[in-house]
Amino acid sequence: MSLMIIALLLLIGIAAGYLSGLMGIGGGIILVPALVYLVGMSQHEAQGTTLALMIPPIGLLAVMEYYKKGYVNVTVAAIIVVGFVLGSLFGGKLAIGLPDYWVKRGFAVLLIAIAVKMLLFDKGR
Repeated sequence: MSLMIIALLLLIGIAAGYLSGLMGIGGGIILVPALVYLVGMSQHEAQGTTLALMIPPIGLLAVMEYYKKGYVNVTVAAIIVVGFVLGSLFGGKLAIGLPDYWVKRGFAVLLIAIAVKMLLFDKGR
């Protein structure tokens, strides 16, 4: 792997980590498109690589900052983790059986739907 690719991957990681800590967005929203369009990975490879990042506690330092201020509901997080583990197993099995084209399109539709909801229908609190 060239030094340029290593530097690009580090910059992508810094951007994803920064935005994840700043906005609470999943790194996949940044990482998957960056790996596909900047690094040249297939959609499947980008998604698999991004999922591999969740194995270590990558958000631990950001979580600690939120926790100190009382912004972490540990019970809710624990319940979601159980569902996330099951959902990711079945979602991964489905995704690897689909053509790259459809996985990429599904990812794009999800991002658009979330953006439209947040821009047009979120009244705030």
